Amino acid sequence: MILLEDFKKLEIRIGEIKTAERIPETDKLLRLEVDFGEEKPRQIISGIALYFPEPNALVGKKCAFAANLEPRIIKGLESQGMILAVGGGEELFSLLEVGRGVQVGARVK
Repeated sequence: MILLEDFKKLEIRIGEIKTAERIPETDKLLRLEVDFGEEKPRQIISGIALYFPEPNALVGKKCAFAANLEPRIIKGLESQGMILAVGGGEELFSLLEVGRGVQVGARVK
């Protein structure tokens, strides 16, 4: 259990995936460029490649991301957030997507 104050520190924002590509020599990783309505898109490295054999299928999707995580280096690339999803492994897998009318950068409350 965590305190509500701790949960409120997490900034969940809606981002639109602009590009998606496999990271060479890995089975699970994709490099995403995500628009949060900021000056430039963020690079996010995500272990979702097994669920998206055609990474371009992600382009244009508006999804929820943890946007205020400390950047992390994965396979030599800086990841500036984390995409949120449900399931994985043997379970049903789904990204947390929003409808078309939701603006990029919107904060989940």
